[in-house]
Amino acid sequence: MNCQQARPLIDFYADGELDAAGILELEKHFHDCPACALAWRNAQTLKKSLKQDSLFFTAPTGLRRRIKVELDSQVETKSRWNFWNWNWLTAATSGFATACLVLLLTMMLTRPSAQQQFTQEIVSSHIRSLMENHLLDVVSTDQHTVKPWFDGKLDFAPDVKDFAAQGFPLVGGRLDYLNDRAVAALVYRRNKHLINVFVWPAQGANTGKTENLRGYSVISRDVNGFHYCLVSDLNEKELGELADLLGK
Repeated sequence: MNCQQARPLIDFYADGELDAAGILELEKHFHDCPACALAWRNAQTLKKSLKQDSLFFTAPTGLRRRIKVELDSQVETKSRWNFWNWNWLTAATSGFATACLVLLLTMMLTRPSAQQQFTQEIVSSHIRSLMENHLLDVVSTDQHTVKPWFDGKLDFAPDVKDFAAQGFPLVGGRLDYLNDRAVAALVYRRNKHLINVFVWPAQGANTGKTENLRGYSVISRDVNGFHYCLVSDLNEKELGELADLLGK
């Protein structure tokens, strides 16, 4: 054993915490090393000095009891706090989960259906055509001018008619985009009211539907293999008259 190995063991030796083998090796080193032997004697002297009555304080007999009572009180308080904290955490977690479930159910119940979303898209397209000055791509009251304009622009040929004699003059037409496809938009007028008639090939039987959204009337019908969707701020009765004309 060398000095580097011996020095850390001196305090353990002084406190009687070394095993028999360690004691033998350390004492052998003390015999051969005066410096470590001196360190050992100094440790012994310090240990004895600290045990002198002038430096040793004898605690009052009641101190141990008071310390124990205080420790028991702290343990009890901590236990109550942990129990309350656990209950609070459990309640908060349960409340959060319940709130999430309620929110999810609310979203599911209030989320617009596919048909409602499509109606919103149609009304938005109508409003956008009025606001962005993109009402017409072809301006004409002549159905024989409007119908050929769509040739080559769509994968179908919309049926275009003028109903000026019935109070619904044709104004023109344009291309639009609804339900992920290009559609024809025929524009009619009723007094000062503009009417968008969106046309695309029918994909199923539709006996007709009338809806109202944000002050606009929306009428949907399938006629002769085409789906017509009329949108306007015109009242339902008069808009229905145009829908009937388209079906003749």
